[in-house]
Parts: sequence; structure tokens; C-alpha cells
Amino acid sequence: MHSDDIIFMSTIFILGSLLGTLWLWLYQKYKLTHFKQLSENLIRKGEAEADLIRKTAEMAAKQHQIDNQRDCEQRWQQERRKVQQEEERLKQREDKLDSRMAVVEKKLIDVERREAVLTAQKSELADAQMAISSTHQKLISRLENTAGLTTNEAKEQLLNEISSELKKDSANLIRKTIKETHEEADREAGKILATAINRLAVPCVSEATIHTVAIPNEEMKGRIIGREGRNIRTLERATGVNIIIDDTPGAIVLSGFDPIRMQIAKIAINDLVQDGRVHPTRIEEAVEKGKVTVEKLIKKHGEDAALRAGVMNLHPDFITLLGKLKFRFSYGQNILEHSLEVAHLMGMMAAELGLDAALAKRIGLLHDVGKAVSHEIEGSHAVIGHDLALKYGETKEVANGIGCHHGEMEATTVEGSLCAAADAISASRQGARSEFVEEYVKRLKRLEELACEFPGVEGAFALQAGREVRVVVFPDVVDDDGVTILARDITKKIEQELSYPGKIKVTVIREKRIVEYAV
Repeated sequence: MHSDDIIFMSTIFILGSLLGTLWLWLYQKYKLTHFKQLSENLIRKGEAEADLIRKTAEMAAKQHQIDNQRDCEQRWQQERRKVQQEEERLKQREDKLDSRMAVVEKKLIDVERREAVLTAQKSELADAQMAISSTHQKLISRLENTAGLTTNEAKEQLLNEISSELKKDSANLIRKTIKETHEEADREAGKILATAINRLAVPCVSEATIHTVAIPNEEMKGRIIGREGRNIRTLERATGVNIIIDDTPGAIVLSGFDPIRMQIAKIAINDLVQDGRVHPTRIEEAVEKGKVTVEKLIKKHGEDAALRAGVMNLHPDFITLLGKLKFRFSYGQNILEHSLEVAHLMGMMAAELGLDAALAKRIGLLHDVGKAVSHEIEGSHAVIGHDLALKYGETKEVANGIGCHHGEMEATTVEGSLCAAADAISASRQGARSEFVEEYVKRLKRLEELACEFPGVEGAFALQAGREVRVVVFPDVVDDDGVTILARDITKKIEQELSYPGKIKVTVIREKRIVEYAV
């Protein structure tokens, strides 16, 4: 490369560098001027916005101040109105108090005036009382002189007269009250008992302790007796029943005091008669078969009785005891039928009285269950039945009703008290039980003797099979008031010394007769 070219290129490079530097300078200067104008514009714009914000804030502050002033004025006006209203209210109260004070002052003046009047009247009354007291003393002195008695003696005489009159009045009142009470009780009791008895229809036939077994021919009697009496002795030993074979055609008589054994013997003899074979081994088989049959009968009778009485959920042992009552008797009356009768009577009486009929029936059905156990258990049948009821899961009410029906314990329920009444009704109804004539006459005689033991009794007469006793007294010995006391004393003595079903009516008669004959 030539030197000229190098110089030329160097010159061009230098010129290009100068031109580039110049252009760059100019560009920087232009840019700086543009930025300066832009910053000035931004400053001017910010100052304008700041002025606008300042003016807006000043206007808002002024508006807030104006609103506060307005609110303060409104609150002040409200408080002012409240103060004015309170002032008016206080003023009204003051006016009312002033008017009331005026009324009070008037009343005080009236009270003072009345007090003055009362004071004057009190003094006048005191003077009058003194005068009356003086006059009273003078009159008492004059009366004492006239009557010849002192004041204490007159008081004592008056009290004695009043006491005598009170005794007579009290006796009359007691007699009247007792009469009305008895009449009312008799009406209610008669109504209830008549309703219960009329609704109950049961057989009235008493059962005996002798059974008759029919046999087909006289030859069977010989078989039952056996060679030298071997068969009949075996029968009597196995059954515990006396077998009577006499000349009665076509019949054998069984006699015994245990109805269950009687039933076993009857079943066994019927079985032997039907089979025709009679010897000791066959007799023992027939007796065992009879025992099983009677056990089934006992259970059946017990279940049937519970069903007829409507008594459910009984213990199985109670069912057995009830069934045994079918074969036991009291004065010829079947005890199971008697228990059913008492259950029905108690149910009807409880229904009439508004009591628990189910509880009453349960007590009535089980009240004589103590009679089903043997003599090995000590105590009365009522107490035994009470203990058995508790043992077999019955309630205390049922147990108490069973135990109290003969008075061995106190009744805790009204249903328990009904048991004694229903038991007496069932036992005393016509045809229910039989009684020996000697015992009947002895009881009537004792009833008359008890009444004649009291002083002033002229005679006593037992009537209506011992249901009533009429007592005639001497009218000069027993007065009208003493008749009431005598009747009560005779009643208590009969209750203490005699045992009887039902109740006994005691009638005391006081009559004075004057008899004259015109000749």
C-alpha cells in the first residue's frame, strides 16, 4: 500500500471520528435539553396538583368545621329542649307536692280536731264507767242480800246446772250421732253387700266326708275283701282310708278325714273294679296311679280356680296349694269354692267402692291358702298364708290382706279390710256351712248369759239364730243415757268373748209400764 493511501485513509478516519464525536455531542445536548424541559413540565404539573390538593383539603376542612358547628348547635338545641322538659316536669311535681301538702295539712287539722273530741269522749266514758261500776257493785250487793248467796256460791250453782245440762245434751248428741252414723253405714254397707251378693250365684250344697263307690255285683265285694281280708287291709294301709263293706247292694262306703286320700282311694277302687283283678300288687299299682291322677287333678283345679277368679301370674306352688283346697272342707263347705266366692265378693265390693278390684280378687282367692298345708307347720292358717305369700313372691299388700282376715294382724289396705267382710258373708250365707245343734244352742245360751251379767238387766233374748239379742232393762235402775252406754258395753263384751260369723245386733229396751185394774 502506498503512503498516500494510508494518509488518505487516516484523514478519512480522523474526519469520521470528528463527525461521530460531533454527532454524539449534539445528540447528548439535544437529549439533555429534552429531559430538562420534561422535568420542568413535571415540576409545573406537580405544583399545580399540589395546589389543587391543598385547596381541596382546605375546602374539606372548612366544610367539616361547618358540619361540626351545625351538629353542636343541634345537640345544644336538643339538650336545651330536654332541660326545658325536665324543668317543666319538676315544676309540675312541685305543684302536685304543694297541693298534697295542702291536703295533708287539712287532714292533720281534722285529726287534731277529732283527737280533741275523742279525748273529751274518753274522759266522759271513764266517768260513765266509774258510775256503772259503782252501780254494778250496788246491784250485786242488793242481789246477794235478796238471794241469800254470795257471788261464788251463785257461780258454783250455775256451773253445776250448766254441767248437768251439758251432760244430757252430750248424751243426746252422742246418741243421735251414733244413730245417724249407724243408719248411714247400714245403708251404704247394705247397698254394697246386697249388690255383691245378688250378683253372685254359687251352689249352696255342703260336702260330706263319706264317699260311696258303685260296684257292678256282690262278687266284687268278695274280691275287694280278699282271702281272710288281705286285699281290704292292703287297700286301707295304702290309702289311709276306712273301707266299709256291708249289706248295701252295689256300693262300698269310703270314710276318712283326709279328702285327698279319699279321692285316691276312690280312683284306685274304680280302677280295680274296671280291671277285675284284685290282689296286693295290683292294689299298690292302682293306688300309685290314683296318686298321680289326683296330683294332676289338684293342678287342674288350681289353674281352673285362678282362671275363674281372673288371677294371673301365680307361683306354681300356689297353684298346687289352691288345688288342694278342692279336697278340704270347713263345716262341710268346700274351701276352694269358698275362696272363689270370697274373691268374687271382694272384686264386686271393691268395684262398688272404687278400689283396686284385681288386688281384692287376688287377696280373696288366696286368703285361705294356709289351710292347704299340713299340721306340721305351726300357726293359724291366716299367718301361714301370709308367710307363704311372701315366700312365693306376692306383694306385701296381698300378704297383709291374707294375714289380717281373722284379725291376727292390722290391715294396711282397704282391700285387705274387705277380706274379713267377704269371708264372713261367704261363711254365714244360708246353706253354706253346717253346725251341730248342741253347739248352736250353747252359743245362743251363752249370748243371753253375757247380756244378763250387766247390772240393771231384767232379761235377754237371742233372736234370728243368734244374729240379734234384745236386752230388757229395769227403767228405775237404768236411765235413758245409761241405755246407750249399756248397749256399747254389751257389744264390746260379746266381741271379746264370743266367736261368730257376721255380726250380732244388740237392742236395749227400756220401758216403764203402769198397769191398773178398774173393778
